[in-house]
Amino acid sequence: MILSRVFRGALFCLLAIVWSGVSGAQSVILDLPRQSQRAQLSQRIGITDITINYHRPLVNNRKVWDGLVPYGQVWRAGANENTTISFSDPVTIEGKALDKGTYGLFMIPTADQWTIIFSKNATSWGAFTYNEAEDALRVTVKPAATEMHNTLTYDFDDVQPNSAVVTMAWEKVAVPFKVAVDVHEVVQASMKKQLRGLGQYTWEGWDEGANYLLGEKVALDDALNYANKSIGVEDRYDNELTKSKVLAALNRKDEAAMAEKKALDLASPLQIHLYARGLQGGKRNEEAFAIFRENAKKHPDQWFVHTGLARMYCGQGKFDDATKEMKVALASAPENQKTYLDGLVKKLETKQDIN
Repeated sequence: MILSRVFRGALFCLLAIVWSGVSGAQSVILDLPRQSQRAQLSQRIGITDITINYHRPLVNNRKVWDGLVPYGQVWRAGANENTTISFSDPVTIEGKALDKGTYGLFMIPTADQWTIIFSKNATSWGAFTYNEAEDALRVTVKPAATEMHNTLTYDFDDVQPNSAVVTMAWEKVAVPFKVAVDVHEVVQASMKKQLRGLGQYTWEGWDEGANYLLGEKVALDDALNYANKSIGVEDRYDNELTKSKVLAALNRKDEAAMAEKKALDLASPLQIHLYARGLQGGKRNEEAFAIFRENAKKHPDQWFVHTGLARMYCGQGKFDDATKEMKVALASAPENQKTYLDGLVKKLETKQDIN
């Protein structure tokens, strides 16, 4: 009986806090509609997920700043339960390090400077039991004027490959803070874990890892190791070509040339053709033309090798020869390519460059 009275008394106090200054039906017992409705917002930076869970109070013609939300006091940065923000990997907030995890998001507003608090306590109701000793990080930022937001809103702005700005906007005030991720470090650590799983038994997994590092121009020694691991699983045109590119990036030109030759020895006629087109795109025309000629010599029955010869002749200003080769390609090409090739023939007949 005594415990029951204590429980009812505690519940009454809690309900008084919840209902104070609030009109309409509210509940902390049943799942009923709330005036400040729940929202969730997520953004991925690299492979790092950031998620904000919050409740959205309305202005409703009230004085918000230094009124409903007093200046100089800790505020829950939303309504109802703690606003929380989660990071799946370590980040920096305004340049300061913060470990991965879920944090209670609190703010201390003033007229010209706000304190953003990331608390290890993410499971409380409001800021009533906030304890500064549980802070994981505090940063200070400048508020900015914004258009009217009747509903409290969080958003991710200025999204970059390695950062984004989280902005809280309510009434006519916006409060931004920058979240950044060391994407290369996070991805490299993730790849090493993934390649201890089933991915290690596929040539594609190692090859994808090598190409990521190559494309980002980081950890090229690891990229070469990944390329060799891929070749060890299955020696293919794809991973030999990756190895060639990594060796070239490491300025190991002779080894790069050997890997490139091996890749082309393993390539299908179409892969050879596409490789030559890539050389053309890189302004390596003489190398591309040599490959077009060799490919056509070995595989004269393939329609696309004649498009390669046509592009070569076009690049040399021999439009009659180019037109002839493109017509040969047109005659044996699949139906879904004929319209495109017919357009190229017409251009060549009027001596237009198709490269």
